[in-house]
Amino acid sequence: MKGSPYSDYVVVKVGEVGFADTNGVEGVVSLKAGDQRSFVMRAFSGETAMHMQRFVRGDRSSVPSLFNMLEEFAEKEGLHLAGVEVYPSGQVLRADLQFIGRGKEVLMRGYRASDSIALALFYDAPIMLHRSLLESEKQEGPEV
Repeated sequence: MKGSPYSDYVVVKVGEVGFADTNGVEGVVSLKAGDQRSFVMRAFSGETAMHMQRFVRGDRSSVPSLFNMLEEFAEKEGLHLAGVEVYPSGQVLRADLQFIGRGKEVLMRGYRASDSIALALFYDAPIMLHRSLLESEKQEGPEV
């Protein structure tokens, strides 16, 4: 995406979405790169996790009103979400959203990563994760 080097980001897919607690208050999402490296993100709202789960299943029947506002704005401007970049910012995760269309580009910086991932899932846009966040999954061998 414009404004950041591609080499610092890896395209990821959502592996699993769930909850860290039995009450569904805290959300958890697993992001997986094509080379099996992964990153687990937590400490975001269970409501956002619920939306992510629905969007992964293709259910877009109930959408947060903010998504509707953003969609209306984008349509009026002839823009679509081209991708989301998730990166560390101090002790939190943030995301930049890039919209393109009609010969223009709009880059929105510094939004909550969980909301941005949910938005990318809703619009089926690529999710790019900063390389520094990926960990190699441990390959379990047979016990000796």
